[in-house]
Amino acid sequence: MTKARTRTSVKKTKDKWKSKGWYAVLAPPTFDNVQIADTLADGPSSMIGRIAEISLQDLTNDFRKSHIKLFFRINKVEETNAYTQFVGHTLTSDYLRRMIRRRKSKVDGVYDITTRDGAVLRVKPFATTDKRIQNSQKKVVREAMKKTLFDQGTTSTLSEFVKAILDGRTGSDIYKNCKGFYPVKRIEIYKTEVVSPPTIIMEDKKPEKKEEPQEVAEPETKEKKKAKKAEKELTPEGESEIKEEVLEEKSKEEESAEEPKGKTKKKAKAKKPTKKTEKKETKPKTKPKKVATKKTKKSGK
Repeated sequence: MTKARTRTSVKKTKDKWKSKGWYAVLAPPTFDNVQIADTLADGPSSMIGRIAEISLQDLTNDFRKSHIKLFFRINKVEETNAYTQFVGHTLTSDYLRRMIRRRKSKVDGVYDITTRDGAVLRVKPFATTDKRIQNSQKKVVREAMKKTLFDQGTTSTLSEFVKAILDGRTGSDIYKNCKGFYPVKRIEIYKTEVVSPPTIIMEDKKPEKKEEPQEVAEPETKEKKKAKKAEKELTPEGESEIKEEVLEEKSKEEESAEEPKGKTKKKAKAKKPTKKTEKKETKPKTKPKKVATKKTKKSGK
């Protein structure tokens, strides 16, 4: 009896893996819809709400961004593609340990910024110094960090603001503003979190395309013309074009030979350069008058 029961229980249990299917997880449009991963699921309903983690190096193939981890949440499934939205990012723990040393100060900050499209993003930056500083100096650095983050976040959309943070442009702007108050060594935004998604759909600003200078066509030399003819001779279409060119040249020569010899084109005579002669004032030449002088002969005694 026990053997019969075990056989019936084996028949009733089904393999759960056979009912599952593979889905491709795609990044949002701000990251060019790159495929993040492949995952198994029973159906589309079980996929929604899952969070995928990937490093920025795997998305952009830039090994300098290997310390940045991105998080995406699946919000829509179509056929075998699962679409995601950006949730936040963090820096790896080993990278943070290298930034912070003994006998140095660390200035932290937490700010909730509303972007131009209505999203709320929680940003957590920190600054490091070469030596220990006072609390009053830390307060000044925090105010400078807050001002730059709010100025940049309120004038850009969520995707633009996230790109600026990941590229390091926001950190460099904060560094420049803090430099006037206190010489900070390094500034990093070690964590972001999307508190609420954008409420307004807005298109990102497209970068202006620079007009490329037009290339000037070089005059064809005899060698280039010969090379073109040799290429044309290889194809049957090129042979027919060459024959037509030869016939046109012969017809032009015959027409020029039939023209009457009497009618010749007058050549434009080149004008000889005229020499400007300046009138010189001429004075009448007068011969000097001879004065009669008496020659005295000395008589010898």
